[in-house]
Parts: sequence; structure tokens; C-alpha cells
Amino acid sequence: MELLDIYLPHYHFRERHTLDIRATAAEIMAAVERYDSTQDRFVRAMTLLREMPQRLIWMLGDAPARNRPPFSLGNFTDLGTIPDKALALGLAGRFWKLDYGQETVPDAETFMRFEQPGAARLVLGFSATELGDGLTRLVTETRVQCLDAGALRQFRPYWYLIRPVSGLIRRRVLKGIKREVCSIQH
Repeated sequence: MELLDIYLPHYHFRERHTLDIRATAAEIMAAVERYDSTQDRFVRAMTLLREMPQRLIWMLGDAPARNRPPFSLGNFTDLGTIPDKALALGLAGRFWKLDYGQETVPDAETFMRFEQPGAARLVLGFSATELGDGLTRLVTETRVQCLDAGALRQFRPYWYLIRPVSGLIRRRVLKGIKREVCSIQH
């Protein structure tokens, strides 16, 4: 995944999923850009479950953040696009914290320079490769780089806890994009 190699060539954790779709790369990447993870009931339920402890804390206190919308693809920073072929999204912070510990990274340059001790950087990428005979392979890959040993110690158990659900979510995202593409074709 070309963009991931630009934005996060070195990483500690990686998850990759693929799905072949009968459509052009351009059609698929347009569907990727339109995709809204909040429309998937399973994704919403898993996000609410992940956020439940923090939301309970907010409800018991008087925190203004308690009305914050659930985590979604909208939390990511757009890092870059190769038209009709690939896109990369980034996050930085301490993802294992109840509130995700997300840091502000407004653009790709800030993401690349982000090196805060105790934190991690994450890139989520999508790419589409035409295989011939009208078939295209859609790939989603997530890479995480822990920026120091402390972050690695904190992130590792979190990764092994969330990875199975994360994998289910990624596969649902791929299937949702396929449904979107197929519904437009017909």
C-alpha cells in the first residue's frame, strides 16, 4: 500500500483485509470516500460499547465533553489520496485511554512530525487494484507505530483486546462498500 509506506513505513502492529468486487477501481474508491461507518448498526454498537465507561464517567460528572459524538471515521485526518486508487487516514494519541487520548493532527505534515512521548500513530488505508475481467481487489490496512517503549507497553494489551472486533469492523466496512458499489451499478 503505497500511501501507508509514505505515512507509516515502520510500525509495530498491522491488520489487513481484502475483498474482490466486480467494479472499477474508480467506482470502488468513490464508494470508500462516501462510506459512513455510523450507518452500520454493528459498528455503532461496538463503538458505544467501547465508549461506555468514559460516557458513564461523563454522565456522573459535569463534563462538557459528554455530548461529544461517538468516535467515527470523521475523527481521522485525511493524509492523502491517489485518485481512483488509494487513500490514507491518520490518528495520533493514546488510543488505549478511555477517551481515546486523541491528539490534534490537522494535516499530513503534522502527522508525519508527531512524536509525542507515550503516544502512537495509526494509519488506516484503502486501496483498489484492478485484477482484470472487471474485478478489483479492495484492501484495507491498519498500521500502528508506538513512539516509545512506554507506549508499546500500553498499546499491546489494548491491541490484542480490540483486534478481533476491529477485524470484524474492517470486514463489515469492505462488505458495506461492496453493497454501495453494487447498488449504484444496478
